[in-house]
Amino acid sequence: MEEKTIVCISCYYKGYDFMDEMKKLGNKIILITSENLKEKNWPWEAIDEVFYMPEMKPSVWNLDHLVQGFSHLMKTRKIDAVIALDDYDVEKAALIRETFRIPGMGQTTHRYFRDKLAMRQKAKDSGINVPEFTAVFNNKEVENFTDKIPAPWVLKPRSEASASGIKKLKNKEELWEALENLGEERHLFLLESFKPGDVYHVDSLTFNKEIVFTSASKYLAPPMQVSHEGGVFRTKTLGRYSEEFKALDAANAKVLLNFGLLNGATHTEFIRGKEDGKWYFLETSSRVGGAHIPDLVEASSNINIWREWARIEDALLRSKNYEVSKPTGYYSGLIVALIKDKNPDYEQFQCDEVVKFIPIDYHVGIVYKSKDSDTIVERLDRAAEKIHAQLLNIIPPQEKPTS
Repeated sequence: MEEKTIVCISCYYKGYDFMDEMKKLGNKIILITSENLKEKNWPWEAIDEVFYMPEMKPSVWNLDHLVQGFSHLMKTRKIDAVIALDDYDVEKAALIRETFRIPGMGQTTHRYFRDKLAMRQKAKDSGINVPEFTAVFNNKEVENFTDKIPAPWVLKPRSEASASGIKKLKNKEELWEALENLGEERHLFLLESFKPGDVYHVDSLTFNKEIVFTSASKYLAPPMQVSHEGGVFRTKTLGRYSEEFKALDAANAKVLLNFGLLNGATHTEFIRGKEDGKWYFLETSSRVGGAHIPDLVEASSNINIWREWARIEDALLRSKNYEVSKPTGYYSGLIVALIKDKNPDYEQFQCDEVVKFIPIDYHVGIVYKSKDSDTIVERLDRAAEKIHAQLLNIIPPQEKPTS
């Protein structure tokens, strides 16, 4: 079997299972990561070569230097695939693919999975419900939007991962002050209507344009709320025959089809409006979900999204067919919270439904599994009460420094 060479790009410590699986499938793995991650416990037995990039600021590399470095790499190695392991690396990988004509998602399509303004416009043009939004390039357009759409509004970075950098605004005075504070970075943001409602995430795998696996879950504490107010992150999977799952499955398929995704793992978020009950697209990304969501998915379905993504990429490189295993039908729940102690005492959280305790410094992380959905909710609620009462550490979100 011919050995293929895969370059994995990651400015965060993640993708362990992906690289391990790729190696087991008979491939050569080259990792390009941030210099400050040298000491992390990467799967060194799976990695053939590693190269480090200095960070200009968190997750940001000099892209000219990345391209130059890659050109030296290409002189003596035939690169078959370039994989972005984190949301922040999607742009880097797309640039490399375009520059060196390596197959995979290019810079045009990548914007629909990275730039929140581009993805909203694409969704709207495709007949997919989105909260009302506007670019903030032009004062008059912003004024027209705020006259037409009542507050509160949300000012969002176009390219940040998760809920970081989002600001909720109650009136025009707050909005114009926030825009003024952005200075030269104003064009990197968008403004949208704040829609109260329940937030959901859909994690899926696609092979040759066909969605071959879908897991749908409901956040019990939305990421934006946890990021801004502190607290406990909780999410639980939905039953595959539930009305919510069916609606999300259809909405997710419509997004991925219209956005032009051909292959790989995706993490997509939707909100169900409290006032009208409609489903609204929030954002998507062409990578595995963060915050230990793969552990949640694996507990309910026995599908490891990282490893299945590796198998998809391997099948594409070798022009083979790919089939995912039939998922199991459990419910699962995930709870993660920042705490005061480096290592929590997990004894108080022991119960039959615990699948694993996630080892993260200064965090509690627990995955539950059960045949009963109500049991999962009960376990998550009880754990949240204990964490709030005894362990929780709240750090307020940092304001972005003004230039």
